[in-house]
Parts: sequence; structure tokens; C-alpha cells
Amino acid sequence: MDPEQNAWTRRHLLGMDGLARHEIGAILDSAQAFRDVNYREVKKVPTLRGKTVINLFYENSTRTRTSFELAGKRMSADVINISASSSSAAKGETLLDTMATLQAMRPDVVVLRHGDSGAPHFLTRHLDAGIVNAGDGQHEHPTQSLLDLLTIQDHLEEMGKTNFEGMNVAICGDVLHSRVARSNAFALRTLGANVRFVGPPTLMPSQAEKVFDIKVHHNMEEGLEEVDVIIMLRLQLERMTAAYLPSVREYFEYWGLTRERLELTQPHALVMHPGPINRGVEIASDVADNPNRSVILEQVANGLAVRMAVLYHLCTGAARNAAQLGESA
Repeated sequence: MDPEQNAWTRRHLLGMDGLARHEIGAILDSAQAFRDVNYREVKKVPTLRGKTVINLFYENSTRTRTSFELAGKRMSADVINISASSSSAAKGETLLDTMATLQAMRPDVVVLRHGDSGAPHFLTRHLDAGIVNAGDGQHEHPTQSLLDLLTIQDHLEEMGKTNFEGMNVAICGDVLHSRVARSNAFALRTLGANVRFVGPPTLMPSQAEKVFDIKVHHNMEEGLEEVDVIIMLRLQLERMTAAYLPSVREYFEYWGLTRERLELTQPHALVMHPGPINRGVEIASDVADNPNRSVILEQVANGLAVRMAVLYHLCTGAARNAAQLGESA
């Protein structure tokens, strides 16, 4: 790895809000290098030998937890997986007590997914390890955003672009409950893209235009006009405590991404989704499976490379440098 690529000076990755272009670029550059490892016959490098990574998941997750686990193992780190359902948390142990137990194990990085917004920030005050936010409540999901950025970056040439400047990106659906939408809005704005939220008023954050400095559309057809990238969001019924929509069937009729609506976008427009996708709810099957437009499986593949890059930056010299300088994120 080129030492110059380790331009990361933060001890933690808690969100995309506040990250500079060069910090985002450092992780994307490293992810491109690590991606090659996943296509070798022997898919393992000694980069993190002797390091310990703990994946602490208080919410169910398949692709994110597996991706972090595989990322650590492919770089030869010792990886420990802890889920709330099988840990002492199920017996009533508090997060603070869990932190004390983990601190005694001297991990280098703790990857946390938690249902409460701000939980990863809480960890930074009680652990010496680097903290990675793997999704906290309705707040942020930075590694999902980074893998989305890497996927878009892979297709810049097809769009006739060299960077994200001036790109039109529509983030569509259940924005209110989406940590992916928030992280992507922050990151894409930092990189110079024009971001718009598209969805029903009941599933839109209050004062979204002002808070995120973006446009908001409450009409799917208007929101998709001339966009280069469409990021469809999962309808998070499990987080809904009230009647936010009349029915799932009506939601698809008005807000689902269909082949007809896809024709309103740029001919090169990418279709993305953080997964798991709900066919016939957020997106039609023939759109999700369109090999010329859908990059959903590419997102999954890039997730592994991005998480390798994140663990690399937090485990290596950048974290030590940040500690010496007294910096924190």
C-alpha cells in the first residue's frame, strides 16, 4: 500500500457529515487497491496481522456484518463477532458494562451497529479502540455511503464525467427512516453532486431542504427527470410507529421505480439500492435485474473492499498519528 494513500488522520469513522474530499478520496483509493485481493486465488494479505477487530451488532444484519467479518479476515486480523441476541445484553447488561468488558480485551477496532442514534459516539468516550459506525438508528451509515460512492465512481466514464461535480443524484423513498440517505446526502454534496430527495411528505424529514441543502420532490416523475444516479431506499416498515402510507400496494404505484419511470432519467442512469430489496414495493423486478442499469450486486461486492479500506486506515499509522496529535472525530 502506498503510504501516501493513508491520508486518513481520524481515529474513528462515525459518519460522512464533516468528512473532507481528501478523506473520502483516501478511502476510495485504498478500496480500489484492496478490491484486487478479492479476485486472487489466495484471498488473503497480512496487512492487519496481530490486530483485533470486534463486530458488535445490536441489530440483525447479514450483508454488513458478513462484509466486515470477511474484510477483517482477508487482512489477517483476529475477528470476533458479538450479537446482542447471543450476548449478555440479552440478560440485561448495559452498553456501558459491555464497553468495560470489551476494553479489557484491548481491541484495535470495534464495529458497532445499534438501533439508537449516537451509540457509536458514546463508545468513543469509553473505549480506546477505533470505532466504526456500521449504522446507528436513523442517523448515519458511512460505509454504505462509501461503497455507493465507489460504485458510482466506477461508472463515471460511462456518464461522460471525471468526478462527481454537477452529477444529479435522486435519493428516493423512505428518506425519513434512512441512515443511508443521510450519509449519502452529506457525502455527495461534499463531492459536488446535486442531490435531491424524492418521496411522500410523510416519509420526508422535517426541513430536509434546509438541513441537507438539497431539493425535495413529492412527485416521482418530476424527481427522476435528468438524473444520473437513482438510489432507491428500503421501505423500513419495522421503524414505522404510525400510519405513514395507505398501503404497500399504493406506495409502489406512486413511488416504485418502474421501467416507465426509469425512462425519465438519463440513458446512462445507474439504479442502486442498499438492500435488501423488496421487489414490487420499492422497485420492479425487471428494473432491479436490468444488467445495463442496475448496479445493486456491484454495491455488495464493493462493500467488502470499502470495509477492508476502512479497517486498514483505522488500524494502521493514521490512528496512531491521530492519537499522538490528540485528534478525535
